[in-house]
Amino acid sequence: MQVQPYLFFDGRCEEALDFYQAALGAEITMLMRYKDAPPPESSGQQGCGPGQVDPEKIMHANVQIGETQIMASDGMNGGKPDFKGFSLSITAPSEKEADRIFAAIGQGGTVQMALDTTFFARRFGMVTDRFGVSWMVIVPLIDIG
Repeated sequence: MQVQPYLFFDGRCEEALDFYQAALGAEITMLMRYKDAPPPESSGQQGCGPGQVDPEKIMHANVQIGETQIMASDGMNGGKPDFKGFSLSITAPSEKEADRIFAAIGQGGTVQMALDTTFFARRFGMVTDRFGVSWMVIVPLIDIG
């Protein structure tokens, strides 16, 4: 069994995917735009018909970041993504890599807790990226490998 986050960027998905590729080395393993969906009449589905959603927006994407797969979409393109009640946590292999990751995902975002040494980690910090996604970056006290 796997649990994978599915992030709805409400119209900013492509921008977010480009950002995560540059900041984290994310790899897009699948991408489908709304224009790629069959017409509602032929699929028996509702909600993706002409005029309902910008056809160039992303209906679904799979993104590989390290060993983790994240799914993403523009959703219904309301223009205001709202990511509340969770954080994505990245375990970095070294303090140097934690510093790099934290700075990269924090560009244009807001630091919630500066990256520093804590009683439970060699490095830990919290940042909200420019899309409103909360991230925790950690280097554990002991190597997990």
